Amino acid sequence: MPFTGFDIVIIVLVVLVLLLIFAGIKTVPQGYNHTVERFGRYTRTLSPGLNLIIPFIDRIGAKMNMMEQVLDVPTQEVITRDNAIVAVDGVAFYQVLSAPQAAYQVSGLENAILNLTMTNIRSVMGSMVLDELLSNRDAINDRLLHIVDDAANPWGIKMTRVEIKDINPPANLVESMARQMMAERNKRAQILEAEGLKQAQILEAEGRREAAFRDAEARERAAEAEARATQVVSEAIAKGDVQAVNYFVAQKYTEALAKIGTAGNSKIVLMPYEASSLIGSLGGIGAIARDVFGDGKQPEPRRASGRPPATGPDKG
Repeated sequence: MPFTGFDIVIIVLVVLVLLLIFAGIKTVPQGYNHTVERFGRYTRTLSPGLNLIIPFIDRIGAKMNMMEQVLDVPTQEVITRDNAIVAVDGVAFYQVLSAPQAAYQVSGLENAILNLTMTNIRSVMGSMVLDELLSNRDAINDRLLHIVDDAANPWGIKMTRVEIKDINPPANLVESMARQMMAERNKRAQILEAEGLKQAQILEAEGRREAAFRDAEARERAAEAEARATQVVSEAIAKGDVQAVNYFVAQKYTEALAKIGTAGNSKIVLMPYEASSLIGSLGGIGAIARDVFGDGKQPEPRRASGRPPATGPDKG
């Protein structure tokens, strides 16, 4: 059956409608946002999924990546406050929060973020001396993050991290720092050694003081014991006990003999001719010791030589 002109028109219209529908269907992948422009002016943002636009009137403007992205900061030379030249590189992490702002508020988003980061690295690190630069990397990262994030906020950008990767001073400066570090460590070692010697001397002095105190206390107790013994002997003599004198003399006698016998230059020791005198003295010492500290028995009264005690007349 041949097609008439009306049939051909209907077929063409159906094809055009299908083409228009397919032209208006837009698919946005996950993690991206697309901006829609109508006659060159921004109208709305397409979220991930299936979206419809008006063909030939609306068009896709910018395709913005909404995921967190990494931007390498190339190596650059920085002059510190103390005129040291160091080579610094880093890395920046950012995320697009507003697709229209990132697309229409700045031209060349990555280039803008890169130059902003590099400029602030020079500003922040140039205001510090080299020692602070090497020891306060976390503080530098925090300061850079706040400065760059505030500057990129009108672009719909959130700076999540700004990290300094490497700080490379010149070779001669590294050598000088190594010598300085070695000198500082030697200084601390000498200080610790001096402190240890001081503590040892203090402990030794305290030990000598304690020993002297104990020696003095021992001498004091020995003197008290000697005085007590002398007092006891004196009291015995006062009571008429002749053996107390023998005790005292025999004690001094034996002490003198002990000193003579232990002398280093003594080759000959002279002993008394009558050894019985020394034995009798030792016997007197034992008797006196029993009387003074002894067994609780009262000593018998001494009698005159061979005479019975005198008695009175017998009264009956």
